[in-house]
Amino acid sequence: MTAPVEYPQRIAMISMHTSPLATPGVGDAGGLNVYVSEVARRLGERGIEVDVFTRAEDDSPDVVEVNEHTRVVQVPAGPRAAVAKEELPAMVATFAEAVRQRLNGHELVHTHYWLSGMVGLELAEQCGLPLVHTMHTMARVKNVALGQGQTPEPDVRDRGEAQIVVRADVLTANTVDEARELHEHYGARPEQVAVVPPGVDLHTFHPCDQPKSRAQLGIGQDDQVILFVGRIQPLKAPDVLIRAVAELVARDPTRRERLRLIIIGSPSGPQSQWSQGLVPLIADLGVADLVELRPHSPRAELFRWYCVADVVGVPSHNESFGLVALEAQACGRPVVATDVGGLRHAVRDGQTGLLVRGHEAGAWADALATVLDSPGERVRMGANAAGHSSRFSWDNTAAATLAAYHAATLRKGSEGRFVVPHGPGSGRTRLRSS
Repeated sequence: MTAPVEYPQRIAMISMHTSPLATPGVGDAGGLNVYVSEVARRLGERGIEVDVFTRAEDDSPDVVEVNEHTRVVQVPAGPRAAVAKEELPAMVATFAEAVRQRLNGHELVHTHYWLSGMVGLELAEQCGLPLVHTMHTMARVKNVALGQGQTPEPDVRDRGEAQIVVRADVLTANTVDEARELHEHYGARPEQVAVVPPGVDLHTFHPCDQPKSRAQLGIGQDDQVILFVGRIQPLKAPDVLIRAVAELVARDPTRRERLRLIIIGSPSGPQSQWSQGLVPLIADLGVADLVELRPHSPRAELFRWYCVADVVGVPSHNESFGLVALEAQACGRPVVATDVGGLRHAVRDGQTGLLVRGHEAGAWADALATVLDSPGERVRMGANAAGHSSRFSWDNTAAATLAAYHAATLRKGSEGRFVVPHGPGSGRTRLRSS
């Protein structure tokens, strides 16, 4: 009989630069926050104890209980206030020491994004813990695909990510393409990388009643609605959709009566001032009556905005996966997305939506028109989209994450044994079954 697989039972998950409690679309909060929140919660539902350590930015409680086994622990490092992401590398050592003092029987460290990875390197070295790291995005990949107005990622990040790849026990990648990028750009070893696809919250995002949603939100039943959801920054490229809308009405002025582009999100990152150029761009292109800029929305409300849309646009210059594309498809909405990175996996070209090469307004107008002007195709793609997205559950992500944890513990020491720092049960521990 095959022996049961044994997993670590207490995880220190690190998300230094942004809290899983933050609302996606605000500041630096986005898909990473959703990922950390969902995986931590789903692991907790499996009986795994998870502490998510994040930097304290306000006077909210230091410990927030998410469920029976999952907590968010807000750790002081630097001012209790939001700081620019580029200032955080100087706080890594302080944050790492504060986390180390709070470790108590934790058996593995799982870090998210390169700043957390640098914290993980210090904890792994000091405490002898296995280290699993999820990049989410990579400097070298982003710098290859820079769009107009984007600032290259700094050298300190490039060097940090290289160190993480050398020393992590397991690297998780969203897709096989991301696994290949880890190998080609950073020299990751094939046996070091585990593919762990992200999921979608199918309880929140699911096929819905478009007429009802439009009535609730005051959207005309006959309007042609294009929706953008995401942080307002050059990487996400909402300006591409604005230019495409201008192209659509230039080709056919009668569209002006029904066409609407709704952009939901808030400025983000070191180039947050970039968002200030959207209003003048909209005015210059003569589409002020067609474009609506809205701030971020809570996820339950965001569900309704997906529901009102005829098509969701994801024109990003790079995405490790593209959770917005998955959420939209879970609501039965076709997606038009850039033919890059993880979007090639999130969207099935010609089946659940369309992939567009590049960011030329004419090509985007063509793709959007294909969906908007073909009701039958829109229904077909929407139905396919709902079925496609149902394959990506956070429960599956949690299961794949546990497999990565198991591989990391085996790699760290023979028979999965390793040192557990501090507190009850310190010393050498045998992993328990979940």
